[in-house]
Amino acid sequence: MKTCVIGIDVGLTSAKAAAFDEVGHEIATVSAPNPRVAVSRERQEIDMRALWDVVAGVLRELQDGLARDGWVVRGIGATGHGNGLYLVDEQLAPVRTAIASTDSRAERIVAGLDPETVESVRQISGSIPWAAQPGVLLRWLHDNEPETLAAAAWALTCKDWITVCLTGAPSADLSDSSGCGLVNLRTREYEPAVFDMLGVPQDLMRLLPALHSSDAVVGTVTAEAAQQTGLPVGVPVVAGCMDCVASPLGAGSTESGDVTVIVGTWAINSVVVPANAEPPRVTINALLPDPRYMLAMEVAPTSAASIEWAANVLGDRAACPLTPRELLEAAGNVPPLADGLIFLPFIHGAPEHLGASGTLLGIKGSHGYAHVARAVAEGITQYHRVQIEKVTSSDAELSDEPWTLAGGGAKNPEWAQMFADVVGHPMRRQLGTELGARGVASLAANGIGCDMAAWRVEPDPELVVEPGPEREQYAVQAATFDRIITAMGPVWEEYK
Repeated sequence: MKTCVIGIDVGLTSAKAAAFDEVGHEIATVSAPNPRVAVSRERQEIDMRALWDVVAGVLRELQDGLARDGWVVRGIGATGHGNGLYLVDEQLAPVRTAIASTDSRAERIVAGLDPETVESVRQISGSIPWAAQPGVLLRWLHDNEPETLAAAAWALTCKDWITVCLTGAPSADLSDSSGCGLVNLRTREYEPAVFDMLGVPQDLMRLLPALHSSDAVVGTVTAEAAQQTGLPVGVPVVAGCMDCVASPLGAGSTESGDVTVIVGTWAINSVVVPANAEPPRVTINALLPDPRYMLAMEVAPTSAASIEWAANVLGDRAACPLTPRELLEAAGNVPPLADGLIFLPFIHGAPEHLGASGTLLGIKGSHGYAHVARAVAEGITQYHRVQIEKVTSSDAELSDEPWTLAGGGAKNPEWAQMFADVVGHPMRRQLGTELGARGVASLAANGIGCDMAAWRVEPDPELVVEPGPEREQYAVQAATFDRIITAMGPVWEEYK
């Protein structure tokens, strides 16, 4: 009998389901675009039922193929975008559309917090408040939609919603909940001081599901879920983890000092640090499944989402609409620095720049869409550099070995070279497998008792990209980029 495990990876752009054999080799992957609604320039929401329909559809297609080839599913885990808010009632039905992690409606709440209190809570929870954190969104709902909170029984994250749909039971894991800034990193329990800081009544902590380790089995596939997905009834489902934890797990970046740079909808720049150390002063510290470690991260919705946006805008009136891949190919036709054009990749804002918006500077009549494409790619990469430098300045120790580069920046060789040049460090491209799905599938495999030694990832030296001769030009651009961000602060504050 051939047995396998499934990892479900639900981002803001697409949902994937991938099957792996019990030694970690990918068998098949199915993906589909996710529903997302821009209610206004500040509000990004997700139809929860439509999202589950997408996930159920990719699971059914994957399961059909597995069954044809004689594979039997032994375990399942889900990962999804961290933060945001998915509220359900006692019957586990949505009480409103979910709020996405790119939402910025609650920025004024964050701006009004007392800095001393924020720092005190940061030392406990490891996280700095920002607009789309669940706690901040609970405060916004408390102020603006109290009837929604009155109807809610559970506050979930994206992957918790998928797990509920599979098992019929609410759950949470330590990685997601700590990455949401809700957990005391020492006690590994929910921290009431977070609610006090945000002005959220402590009785709303009733909405938080019980915490589990990421690889703990929290239920099994129900008859209803089996009918929707084609999966067998009774397959064990683990608690899972947030996606920016799953991808380093899938890439094998799990030892102290390992650095992972993920170019997804969000920019994720992380380093593995000891869990018993004082949390580095970064936006998020999330507990890893290995209790010895946590992941210190600088994150923002400032990465490949801008490529998608630019492709949509530039291709909107074209006879053949642009794809993100075509946009990146066009960027390769323009020399570095895009003839002086600079893009600030804040189309969905940024946690540490209140009111920030996407901004093009230096545009002239001589610039064409290829210049804009180049500027967008360079701006995304420069802001990854800004975030990595913040991680470095937080006293986290970063490995001297090549850093893992995953997502769109890894798949495009020219963009990978740009990352090495801008960051000034060798980058190892991660290609082939779906890292987020592989990471959470490894948790499912561990949860059902598989031998995990075979899941180890051996780095491929052929995929290492060294900084090249354009490094010096990008260092000059970096100084300009940083000055512009500083200068734009008062403008964004005034404009919002």
